[in-house]
Amino acid sequence: MKRPSTAPKHGLAAGEAGRPERADWTVDQGWERYTAEEHAVWKFLFERQARLVPGRACREFEAGMRGLPIGADQIPDFRRLSDVLAKRTGWQVVAVPGLVPDDVFFEHLANRRFPAGQFIRRSDQLDYLEEPDVFHDVFGHVPMLMNPILADFVQAYGEGGLRAQRMGVLPNLARVYWYTVEFGLVRQAEGLRIYGSGIISSYAESLFALDDPSPNRLRFDLERVMRTRYRIDDFQETYFVLHDLEELLELARVDFAPVYERVRTLPELEPGELLAQDEVMTEGTGAYHARAREN
Repeated sequence: MKRPSTAPKHGLAAGEAGRPERADWTVDQGWERYTAEEHAVWKFLFERQARLVPGRACREFEAGMRGLPIGADQIPDFRRLSDVLAKRTGWQVVAVPGLVPDDVFFEHLANRRFPAGQFIRRSDQLDYLEEPDVFHDVFGHVPMLMNPILADFVQAYGEGGLRAQRMGVLPNLARVYWYTVEFGLVRQAEGLRIYGSGIISSYAESLFALDDPSPNRLRFDLERVMRTRYRIDDFQETYFVLHDLEELLELARVDFAPVYERVRTLPELEPGELLAQDEVMTEGTGAYHARAREN
């Protein structure tokens, strides 16, 4: 089971001490200041995931990784990543100190800027980190932003997030991002594959999400997802599966306002809860989280 970390906080999680001078919360990556130990942590994480994800990651992730200036030997330079991304999908990577306020996050996404934490976890945090660091943000997210479908969807999410804030329905929209961009699975010809960054940047969850009998794997349904709480401290109890990534383009075109109104009248759902109307691809045993609760 994952346990809370005693590591220093970054960005928004650090309170006023983590607030940078710029109003958009961007900072210089400071690539030249990374230490040999920090590059070594990146190398360990990169090589471990690179051995694991073939046959688990979706085709689009693998294609994005091949097209980027990214490798095991050093933490990538955001300037070089942005040069390639801009030509492919119009995105760029901007450095931030860690978590940023919601409105800042959405504003960046709406303008095709991906805010990536520029710090990297310590060598004693290799298996779990509470905050997204440069490995999660770059290894997990950036290859998918090379894909036009994900690139358009994430921009639309940023625009939708600004609207959701004004409407007071942000928690419902946040669940869509969580269960797609962060923890989404997709059905491809070769079988079930990972496209969510929170899975693909985690060694343990890359195994758990596809192989473990414990979690539910359900057909993605927008209203169902908007009602479903998620785990921020452990593996997910439920994963939602797309038939193909093109479904994300359909989501980007949906008028969410009437969906929010319908969801308001319905009860929220616990992460592992099943409904009679769910299209169940795998009904989980729940064994992992049952053991975790006992402990």
